[in-house]
Amino acid sequence: MTDTLFASIITAGSLTGSSFFICTACSLLIGLFIGWAYTRQNPCTRSFFMTLVLLPAIVQMVIMLVNGNIGAGVAVAGAFSLVRFRSAAGRGQEITYIFLVMTAGLATGMGYITVALAYSLLIAAVSMVLGAACPVFTGSQERLLKITVPETLDYEGAFDDLLGRYTKKADLIEVRTASMGSLYRLTYEIVLKPQMSTRALMDEIRQRNGNLEISCGRPVENMQEL
Repeated sequence: MTDTLFASIITAGSLTGSSFFICTACSLLIGLFIGWAYTRQNPCTRSFFMTLVLLPAIVQMVIMLVNGNIGAGVAVAGAFSLVRFRSAAGRGQEITYIFLVMTAGLATGMGYITVALAYSLLIAAVSMVLGAACPVFTGSQERLLKITVPETLDYEGAFDDLLGRYTKKADLIEVRTASMGSLYRLTYEIVLKPQMSTRALMDEIRQRNGNLEISCGRPVENMQEL
């Protein structure tokens, strides 16, 4: 029974109309599911969502046309390489999902419908579980603390005692001047200790920086659209 489920619907290398439409429909459904799974965890542009939905069907068609022809396979690999190097690098998770939809397209292109469905469900489920577990990682708890101080204040070490009480980690990553050199803007990467209040930290900093501007928030990723 299991062998039958995981067998290819394309028998003896011959492609029929029914098997073509079944494979294409499954590719689009898998792409739609993977696109939905990605948007559940990440901000997603319309362009990238459409890419995730349509790419399995495109790869499937390429595999069906190659059909064991080594020369055509090499040409296709070269075409994919050109597309890769003409696009933005993207984040690790985006690249992972691109490879996932391409793998699904390879499987459906060879007629392994059950394999493509089971594999896509498994990897997407694992990805969503790992995404839900992200708060346990330090990176998701990091904040950018930006403090404006007057040029008369010796900022080196001025806030070390406060940051030591409120944070588990505090790294000064940038210092820049502002207002024609009359102000300094300090940028810290911090991780707050459990139960510590951001407002209490900012109130104490305000008492030392002359009530100048302070901001604290999550780091914003510099995303390139794929």
